[in-house]
Amino acid sequence: MTGPIHLDDRYDEPDQLRDQLRRLLRHRGLIALGVLLGLAGGSALSLDRAHTYTSTSEVLVRSTTDPFGSVGVAADNQVSMSTEQRIASSATVALRAARVLGRPESDAGTLGARLRVTNPQKSQVLRFEFTAQAPARAARGANAFAEAYLADRKTRNDATVQRATEALEQQITVLNQRLAKEQLDKATAKPAAQNQLYNLQKRVLDIRARDTDGGDVVRRAAVPAMPAGPGLRTLLGLGLACGLLLGIVLAWVRSALDTRVRTVGEVQAALRAPVLGLLPSGDGADDALLTVGRSGGARTEAYRALAFRLRQLGGHAGPGHVLVVSPRRGGAAEEVGANLAAALAENGGDVLLLDAAPDTSGLAGQLPLMPYEAPTLEEAFLPAGSVLVDADVAGRLAFSSSGGTSARTRRITTAEAGGLTEADSSTVVVTGPFLAQADALAIAQRVDGVLVVVGLGRTHRDELKQVQELIECSGGRLLGAVLDAGRPRRGLRALRRRPKYAAPSHADTSTMELPAQDGSLTVSRR
Repeated sequence: MTGPIHLDDRYDEPDQLRDQLRRLLRHRGLIALGVLLGLAGGSALSLDRAHTYTSTSEVLVRSTTDPFGSVGVAADNQVSMSTEQRIASSATVALRAARVLGRPESDAGTLGARLRVTNPQKSQVLRFEFTAQAPARAARGANAFAEAYLADRKTRNDATVQRATEALEQQITVLNQRLAKEQLDKATAKPAAQNQLYNLQKRVLDIRARDTDGGDVVRRAAVPAMPAGPGLRTLLGLGLACGLLLGIVLAWVRSALDTRVRTVGEVQAALRAPVLGLLPSGDGADDALLTVGRSGGARTEAYRALAFRLRQLGGHAGPGHVLVVSPRRGGAAEEVGANLAAALAENGGDVLLLDAAPDTSGLAGQLPLMPYEAPTLEEAFLPAGSVLVDADVAGRLAFSSSGGTSARTRRITTAEAGGLTEADSSTVVVTGPFLAQADALAIAQRVDGVLVVVGLGRTHRDELKQVQELIECSGGRLLGAVLDAGRPRRGLRALRRRPKYAAPSHADTSTMELPAQDGSLTVSRR
């Protein structure tokens, strides 16, 4: 099989937009958390604004730039509305408003903080918006600030009148003194001086007759009937939108920082090897380790497809010796190894399942082992210490374990006789985690190929890169990977604590005969 293996990968799409969306949806919990935070914030804001009322009053500002000599100047050019807006928000006006409301002068700063003064565009109107906890207080506050501003502006206008009339009265006094002392040329000088004196007195009368009011209240504040700000629905909608945006950002950050593999492309890029199988997630109804030949389902068919691909990779001689291993603990290497061996034996060949873990892993307790009997001529292929597995397949499946030999040297030698040297014979070796057991690397150097079991969403990219580098540097052959979407393994965890199977008493487990096609395999523990 020379071409690439095409799998129906529901975890990967060629469309980049869909791929990004799938990455975000993997962290639906963070998106939901962001939405909840947004709704909680909107609810809290609505509760805070539910007891807040705002009332508005408006004042028409009269011209004050030069009210006593601005003939021919337009009214809108005589008033600086930005200046008046700042004066209306000043501490002086707030102090006057506190007096109007009967509040102590120390509350002027608090009252000023609740005031908002605006100027509608292209108008000489100041709008006073006052916020309070009660509707009546809001209306009284807005009216008080409008009155305080007008009183302050009238005071400033009266001060301007006083300064102007004082200057003119000084000129009148000087002119009267000059007329009293003047003696020469009375016929010409006296009428001119009297005319000047008359003009000054007339101007003083005109200035004092002018209206010094700063403006008019064109809209008095009324008691508001509804609280201020947007309603509960608007705030909840805004909180939902903001929370959704926050959740998407959190999910994107989490996805960017997540190093776990979740797609076929990520596994192939990390291992630099093809993906030979994709095991769908189980329903958890059957906790049996061995399913091939005993029960059906999508997961069982995936094992058969994996065995078919391995036979194609091995050619006419079959897959030979295959090591099934996971990078770290918690993988499904035992399950994949047992079912792969059964699937290979379905074609009528002889398959040996070898548990090469340094300690008893509990694999034997999960297999339907047949009672040990002396091997007949047909069963002479069995290595020493191995037993047959009742897998209900066309071929013969044997199991052998090297558990309990951690302090000794384990040998895998060529069988002197037996059927496993035939072309349709295979051996599936299962060992401990590749990155945690030194024996796994030693075995990988001497088998025909290594099959890595990758847990989707559980295995990290750097772990796969380490496995690939170690196998490549040791000279081993990496066949590919099997992706496991997950399956409940409660029964296996419980049985691992108390293994049911022990090697037969007549067998010497320090030496296991593993038929090899190209020599012997020796694994030494240090």
